[in-house]
Amino acid sequence: MEHGVGVRLAGRLVLLALFWGNLARAAEPPAQEPLLWAADAEGGAPYVSMDPEHPGQYVGFEVDLIKALEKEIGRPIKFRQFNFTTLASALDRGDIDFAMNGMERTPDREVMFRLSRPYYVFTLQLVVRRDETRIHSLDDCKRPGIRVGTLGDTAASRLLTQQGIAYRTYDNQTSPYKDLEQGQLDAVLLDLPIAMQYTKRDPEFNAKLKFAGQPIAPGFYVIVFRKENEALAAQFDAAIAHLRAKGTLRKIYEAWGLWNDGQAALETGQLEETLHTSATRWTFAQFFPRLLGGAAMTVSLTVLGFLLAMAIGLPVATARLYGPAPLRWVATIYVEFFRGIPVLLLLYFLYYSLPEIGLALHLGVSLKLNAFLVGVIGFGLNYGAYESEIYRAGIGSIPVGQWEAGASLGMSPLRIFRRIILPQAIKVILPPMTNDFVALFKDTSVVSVIAVEELMKNYQIMAADHLQYVEIGLATMLLYLIMSVPLAQLSRYLERRWGKGR
Repeated sequence: MEHGVGVRLAGRLVLLALFWGNLARAAEPPAQEPLLWAADAEGGAPYVSMDPEHPGQYVGFEVDLIKALEKEIGRPIKFRQFNFTTLASALDRGDIDFAMNGMERTPDREVMFRLSRPYYVFTLQLVVRRDETRIHSLDDCKRPGIRVGTLGDTAASRLLTQQGIAYRTYDNQTSPYKDLEQGQLDAVLLDLPIAMQYTKRDPEFNAKLKFAGQPIAPGFYVIVFRKENEALAAQFDAAIAHLRAKGTLRKIYEAWGLWNDGQAALETGQLEETLHTSATRWTFAQFFPRLLGGAAMTVSLTVLGFLLAMAIGLPVATARLYGPAPLRWVATIYVEFFRGIPVLLLLYFLYYSLPEIGLALHLGVSLKLNAFLVGVIGFGLNYGAYESEIYRAGIGSIPVGQWEAGASLGMSPLRIFRRIILPQAIKVILPPMTNDFVALFKDTSVVSVIAVEELMKNYQIMAADHLQYVEIGLATMLLYLIMSVPLAQLSRYLERRWGKGR
């Protein structure tokens, strides 16, 4: 009896504990969804970059600033990796809540988005090699033959355009300094925090690069929100003001060696009033000729790259079909190797790694290739592997009796191949070969990673500069169609003509 009473009492105590636990949880405020912050960590020091000592974690002065903002607004913030040139479009689509990655306050962004109050004053800094004697300021870059590099969609690229200085744009901030070091560029114009990272802090670059002239063209870094996120942006404005007032911003910038007179002037509020410009937009007369130049580059890369692929493909195919065993093995290794690696990796290797290999081996011959030549060679090697398989299949489809018929007429094997086998194989080869040609035509866009300004690269530069994605995008699509549709028509014409009598 007493045992039963004890069991019932214990049960009631358990139910009472569950009731009070649920009641306590119901009284707690609901957990807030984390805000999504986007930036580009690819070579992104000192803003955001992967921590070499803790893979999967990020470091940078903006990372420290995000941690301070989390505490101020009382809401978790999660990082999302996006390419720098796609940050604005990702925000516009609603993929993220805000973008912060050294994004400058520009009139165009003010029209499209809600910008926070400035959290940092930047300036631009020109960098050259230590042995450079021609360039001492930005004006010296106006001389013919001077090659300047910068990031697209930045204050630096806009200033170079305004000054009428020809420049090459990059998708990341590491590559232009690497090209400058290797002699592919004569100067690089980028934000001072970036320039300091690669000349003052990085030992590899420090011995080879130097500043040219004083910092110029001050501007502001801001956090970018969608227009409808006014309430969230106001929270961040208040948080930035509070962090500045209590000295947290200064501590962060001093820890990263980024505190300077500009930041002190920003605290007074006077500097902000002096740095306003008006919004500008590309006109058709301005952007279309540049797109045409990019289209010409696309056609050149496609034609030359495919000619090289054809020149490689046929010997490799015949080696696999008729060569001795060692030659067949070499041809097979070639095909499997170049089909197995991405063409993007191949371009990086040829452009960046090959010169370093030459220096390490003390070959006495420069292995530095210009970006256009790297594109042609890279596409030729990659597509040559695919073309060889198409040719091998086409040649192998011709019945053995054709060889026997030619031999019975006293023809040599080479003449049989050239006069009988190959003409018939072309009818089989042509359709997939023309498909590859059209595919290469569109794949040329990947050469933008080594700063070749083909059609797609020019679209990205101009559309991002003033956020004109629609009108410039439509013009770009029209040019692609104008170039690709005739290729398809030519392919069908050749198939009809050469396919007769099959």
